[in-house]
Amino acid sequence: MIPTMLVPLMGGNAHDKAMVVQTVLLVTGINTMLQTLFGTRLPTIIGGSYAFVIPVISVISDPSLMRIADDHTRFKMTMRAIQGALIISSCIQIILGYSQLWGVCSRFFSPLGMVPVIALAGFGLFERGFPVIGKCVEIDLPMLVLFVALSQYLKHVQVRHFPILERFSVLISIALVWVYAHILTVSGAYKHSSPLTQVNCRTDRANLITTAPWISIPYPLQWGAPTFSADHSFGMMSAVLVSLIESTGAFMAAARLASATPPPPPFVLSRALDGRENVGLLGSTRIGSRRVIQISAGFMIFFSILGRFGALFASIPFTLFATIYCVLFGYVGAVGLSYMQFTNMNSMRNLFIIGISLFLGISIPEYFFRFTISAQHSPAHTRAGWFNDLINTIFSSPPTVGFIISVVLDNTLEVRNRAKDRGMPWWARFRTFRGDSRNEEFYNLPFNLNRFFPPS
Repeated sequence: MIPTMLVPLMGGNAHDKAMVVQTVLLVTGINTMLQTLFGTRLPTIIGGSYAFVIPVISVISDPSLMRIADDHTRFKMTMRAIQGALIISSCIQIILGYSQLWGVCSRFFSPLGMVPVIALAGFGLFERGFPVIGKCVEIDLPMLVLFVALSQYLKHVQVRHFPILERFSVLISIALVWVYAHILTVSGAYKHSSPLTQVNCRTDRANLITTAPWISIPYPLQWGAPTFSADHSFGMMSAVLVSLIESTGAFMAAARLASATPPPPPFVLSRALDGRENVGLLGSTRIGSRRVIQISAGFMIFFSILGRFGALFASIPFTLFATIYCVLFGYVGAVGLSYMQFTNMNSMRNLFIIGISLFLGISIPEYFFRFTISAQHSPAHTRAGWFNDLINTIFSSPPTVGFIISVVLDNTLEVRNRAKDRGMPWWARFRTFRGDSRNEEFYNLPFNLNRFFPPS
């Protein structure tokens, strides 16, 4: 969905989008393999983050790039500027990871404070759910019904004692509905539809699949050497901080769904600072195996070199993925709410903190979104582009807003003698490596690397 959203804004065509999809697939596969081996070791896929969309759009809107007349040249120059900003901003993640500063900050976390963060990591993406489905309801509504039917009502159907419909509900649903959408396309159902409907519903993209090369290997600097700008880099750093908070909530949800230790110990949070692609899928398929994710990463790397595979993904109506989001991110949000069982919900203090954090966590980003749509610019609109990106990125992220409000209130409002109400007795034993017997099983590094990188 991210390439579908951003590549046209850069001036890229359908082939450029297919190449970006291939590149994202390759990098996602490599990052996922590294994360499951040396990072948190949780069964999570490290993919693109929506936290970076706002600063990336800011780069796209740079006047120096918008003045480029040729669309393909503008696409390449924009990609180079985005790469440079990402390279610089990634230094923040490296510093926070190796210094374990984020692990130190986690001492201020509690089950009460994490409820809004994890819940909003799922529910906060509601704009990418049914509002997108409504753009092609004749395809996406059957998709939603089929996915729920396969994953929930028919999950006990087995083939040779294997729950095939539950495990492969996503793949089966997308394949069947994509074929259905293709039939509608070739039969001329959208011939007289509006351009917007055709973009959202049609599966043919100017013969993209048939004209794409069979082998197309993404490689470093394929769009040219990255260009660096302080303004772009500082703006991108705000997305790094937002991604850090969002992924912390996602990792805590993943640990719970994968039957690891909820929450992961602080030193584990410092080993990987991004990723939430498949957290909801852990709940839907009930597969929490690290090995499965590693094999999936291998498939991603393999298929990323097949040009027609990237073109195939580019031809799938992106609204289908919004249908999947409705279920999968619903799982993530529900896991966040489940943390309330470890707190005292008869406490008016706790009810106030969770209520205001959830409400403002949805309300403030919604204000930023509606203001941007009506005024054609974000609420922070000064001459300092990096400052605009900082404010707009942070306050457009529901988990980040919820995190700021819940953690500040939880650590300043009537804290004395409230440890039990906040859920700290249950939480405290997960803060040290020896606090839970499952830590060694789930989080020990492979190849006996714990000798060189001992848990702290």
